[in-house]
Parts: sequence; structure tokens; C-alpha cells
Amino acid sequence: MKIGILGAGQLGRMLAISGYPLNHQFGFLSTSNNEPSSLLGRMFINDDKSLVDFADVITFESENTNVEKVREINKNTPVFPSEKSLFISQHRGREKALFNQLNIPCAPYQIVNSRQDLKQAVKNIGLPAILKTTTEGYDGKGQFFIRKHNQISKAWESLSGVELILEGFVNFKRELSLIAVRDMNNNHKYYPLVENIHHNGILRLTIAPAQNISSQLQKTAKYYMQSLLDEMNHVGVLTIELFETENGLIANEIAPRVHNSGHWSIEGVNTSQFENHIRAITNLPLGDTTPRHNFCAMINIIGTVGNINTVLKLSNTHLHLYDKQERIDRKLGHINITANSQIELDASIKKLKAFLP
Repeated sequence: MKIGILGAGQLGRMLAISGYPLNHQFGFLSTSNNEPSSLLGRMFINDDKSLVDFADVITFESENTNVEKVREINKNTPVFPSEKSLFISQHRGREKALFNQLNIPCAPYQIVNSRQDLKQAVKNIGLPAILKTTTEGYDGKGQFFIRKHNQISKAWESLSGVELILEGFVNFKRELSLIAVRDMNNNHKYYPLVENIHHNGILRLTIAPAQNISSQLQKTAKYYMQSLLDEMNHVGVLTIELFETENGLIANEIAPRVHNSGHWSIEGVNTSQFENHIRAITNLPLGDTTPRHNFCAMINIIGTVGNINTVLKLSNTHLHLYDKQERIDRKLGHINITANSQIELDASIKKLKAFLP
């Protein structure tokens, strides 16, 4: 099939790499030819119509994709995931409302449109709390952590001008995420829970599968995920980010797409998140999500590429660069590690410590 992708970044690049062995072709909607996906298919520069004419099916890279554009495209060419998944996941308030509807625990929240709204929200929710933009924020951007009442004015001034949401702070032990995929016939496949370690709001290290996860915790996460997939009639990959707390799992947010915390699956699982997304949207059987190794990890390469020879000299590491120019806090690539033991995994991460903050 001919697959159109709204966006031409590294996620589109890795989707195409996974889809070519299945005999698919790819086209990308972009604002520039200078994108990570530019050598992996036809580029449609600000030309929605030509992409629609090219494609048999269309998907997208980001939850910040314009909903109206997806609705219009879907009149002629099917778009997966659907408009509903995109509409909910691109707005933190709508996400939280869906969590509440499905009885998925999440932080208390309140929409904020004025300084008075913020003061009332702080009164209702308490401190500490996090003020966020309801849309567009990613990698720690568009957020202000309010610890004390004397920070309320500064928080408002730093983010005002757009719709905001105040979320109660969750005291968590660690951050986890679960990735799953659903096809057009309501078949589901689930990847194991993974542990994510962030620095300055950017994911730096994923441990996969997350260690010391009880069968009940995995079952609970899977139950939450299945509820979301079925409620939204979602087709493709869906990611849910979770906090592990003393009282169980608390949902943070969802992403209707392949996700940074699933990049380890390229070498770590029989069928990667990228291939399974392509399978789902082209109505092919979903692939096996059993890990190939007991211990895996993914390290993001941020800002500068660094000494890649260090990576290539190790027998159990796999380098993925995205053909992007170096820039502060920019995701330039990632390193996947596979290991037979915790000792081997820890030793490999230690050898690659230059890539970590």
C-alpha cells in the first residue's frame, strides 16, 4: 500500500524503515525537504492534496496534528488513528476527563483561563502543583512547577495567553509507560511496561522491561490501556504514560502514536512498535510483542551526537541516528542495548555514560 504520513521527522523515518520490508511505499507531508524522512519516500511540501492523491491510508507523527485537517483528509482517504483519538490526546483536559470517565486514576486537575482561575485552582487542588498548557507542550516545555503560593503570579505570567490546566503533583516512585497496538478487527497486542528516566523534562533512558513489576501491576496497566483503545476505537499504536505510586498506577497522559519509550522494541521485541503500527493501519495481522531479551535499554542522544565509536565498538548496542543537525535539547538519535543479565545491562549503560546527563 501507499502510506502517507503527516510529518517527516524521526518517527516517520522509522515507520518507513519498518514498512518497506512489507512492500509498502511512503510519502510525507512536510514544510521542508530537509527532514529526517526526506530520503525515505516522496516529499509533499505543504501539499495536502497531492499526499491524499498518493496515499491509500494516512497516519501522523504527532498528537499536535491539526484535527480539522485530519477530518477533511478522512473524507477521501482513511486516517488512522482516528480523529477521536487525536482530539482527545492533544488536549490535557480532555485526556483527564476520559481517564475519569473510564475510572482510570489520574491527578486532580482544573482548567485555568485567568489569574483568578489559577488562584481558585490552587485553593481547590493544593500545592505543590504543575501548571501546564492544555495543548502543544512536550519534553517539559509549557510547564511551571508551583511549589509555594508566592510563585502563583510568576507561573501565570510565564504561561498566560493560552488555555492552561493545573494538575496536582503526584508523589511517585518511578515513571512507567505502556505501549499497545489495536487493529481494525479489535485485536490487541501489548508490550511490557517500561521504566522511563527523564532529565529536564526530556526522556534520557528507558529500561525495558521495567524490573520488579508484579503481574498485577502489568495487568492493571493493560486493563487501563484496553479501556482507552476500545473507547476511542483506536487503530494503531497507543501509549500511556503512568506514575507508579504507593497506591498503585496513576495515569499521566496518552500519545496516539509510536513513542520514544518504545524505540527499544526495534531490536528488543519480535515485532517493533513501528512495524506493528504499519501492520495495524494496513489491515495486516499484528506481530508478536514478546521481548527477545530479558534486559534491554534505550538511551536518547540529545543535543550533540558525541563519540559514536564508543557505541559501535560494543557488541550488544545498536545505533540509530536521525540525520538531524545538532541543537541544544534536540533528539538526534538513540542507542538500543540488549543484554542477557542485569549485570551486563548495567555495565553497558556505564560504558555509554557520556551520552547521559
